[in-house]
Amino acid sequence: MVKVFVYGTLKPGGSNYQRYCAGKVVEETSAIAHGKLFALKLGYPAMTTGDGKVHGFLLSFADSAVLLNLDELEDYNPERKAAQNLYNRHEIQTYDLDARSLGTAWVYLMTPEQVRRYGGVALPCGYWKG
Repeated sequence: MVKVFVYGTLKPGGSNYQRYCAGKVVEETSAIAHGKLFALKLGYPAMTTGDGKVHGFLLSFADSAVLLNLDELEDYNPERKAAQNLYNRHEIQTYDLDARSLGTAWVYLMTPEQVRRYGGVALPCGYWKG
């Protein structure tokens, strides 16, 4: 089982959910992760490391091949330097809405420098609605 924490266009109902997740998700759970959330002028969000709470969904997939498609969407290539990727895939701890651990999951994070470059506006509430 592959778990991915999503906070933007890949959330259920998001603009990329149908193409990348529909029919492939085994389970979806409302979840929280520690980090900072930003709205980008490009029309989608970015998450960085941090001590805030980011609200999203934990999506569970039976087939790990889904990561190849998500890597492409997020312009992530593990063979490039972090600064050359739009997002970088990291493993993080996730929690349910009562702060109980849901285990680790993959997440796509931006560097703070990239967030600044793309005009990121902090969302201290931790929610991105699109």
